This record gives sequence, C-alpha cells and structure tokens, in this order.
Amino acid sequence: MRMIWKGIRAFGLFWYEFIVGDDWTVAAAVGLAIAATWGLAKAGVSAWWLLPIVVVVSLAFSIRRLELRSRKTSARR
Repeated sequence: MRMIWKGIRAFGLFWYEFIVGDDWTVAAAVGLAIAATWGLAKAGVSAWWLLPIVVVVSLAFSIRRLELRSRKTSARR
C-alpha cells in the first residue's frame, strides 16, 4: 500500500512541477484566464482572444521580475 501512495505522490509532484514550474503566478493567471474564457463563452461572448493575451502579458511580467531580481543579485556582488 505504501508503494501505491508513493507513486501517487510522485505523480502529483511531477504535475505540480510541470504546470507551476518556476513561477506560480503564471500558472495562476493562465488558470484564471481559462476560467474567464469558459465563463464568457458560456455567456455567448466570443472570448478566444483572452487566453493568448493573458499568456503573453503574464510571461512578460514574469521575465521582468526575473530580470529585476537578477539585477539586485548582481548589484550586491
């Protein structure tokens, strides 16, 4: 039984690392965008454009945060 739980835990950790990766905010933004796109589509609104915009903007913010963090680290050296 312990082996089964170990496998389930490893499977869950793999998917967490794969989806969330280095920046949980991107995963959260994409998840919210998927939910918003679904909600708008259910309301009859053509919302195909929302998800690509959220992905690009959240990626840009993530890269910017990484750049600023890298600059702070290199300034301390």
